[in-house]
Amino acid sequence: MSCDTGNLTVVADLPKTLNEVSGIETVSNSDLIWMLNDSGNASTLYGLNTIGKIEKEININAKNKDWEDLTSDTKGNLYIGDFGNNAKKRKQFSIIKINVLEEQSPQSVIPKVIHFKLPENMSPKDFEAFFLFQNHFYVFSKESKKFKVLKIPNKAGEHIAEIVSEYNFKEKKSLITAADISDDGKTIMLLNHNKVWVLRDFKNDNFFSGSIEKLSFEHSSQKESICFKNNTEVYIADEKTKHGGGNLYSFILK
Repeated sequence: MSCDTGNLTVVADLPKTLNEVSGIETVSNSDLIWMLNDSGNASTLYGLNTIGKIEKEININAKNKDWEDLTSDTKGNLYIGDFGNNAKKRKQFSIIKINVLEEQSPQSVIPKVIHFKLPENMSPKDFEAFFLFQNHFYVFSKESKKFKVLKIPNKAGEHIAEIVSEYNFKEKKSLITAADISDDGKTIMLLNHNKVWVLRDFKNDNFFSGSIEKLSFEHSSQKESICFKNNTEVYIADEKTKHGGGNLYSFILK
């Protein structure tokens, strides 16, 4: 694979421990970049510095059924989206809550867990992307044509997800593999392997009511992780494959 990374800037090579990174997030009052691996890997959160070194590990007493994305709040809480569903057989999904500012050791931590199911009239879906907005989680289905956006309250218990919108980008290679919203709540990113869609000027949680801009990376790899560094720049991570990857990148939202 060529070392040309297009419009992406390589920040760091990721350690082998994170060869299958599927979620990345920053947290208020922490300089670390938090990451996790997807199913088949340890139930561990990794806090890395900006040169790719792991500085903190938090082992979580919860099975990694299929961890897919990370989001956070302003109180130091990280939320793990355990909602991957490649086989379309899961009936219950989980969002795992950990306060990374309070946990100081790698000993097994018992998390708080929010559970949700799909509406009765919704067929099984796979999910890889979500974010927290106005104290609700918004989860995006991974579909090549029309995808759905689910809404789940950020509170303990078992919930039935609400379908709040559907949308179709009407182009090939449009699977959403990760998502994030800026701290000011004004910009949303939806990640694909070779591009990001940037949503702005939306009204409340009607996210597709405003402007939608597609920004190409001019680089394709198994990108499944994205988060805001600030309101104009993002971090992106990709999985390590035989063709390359395994990097932390930065990308400017032009």
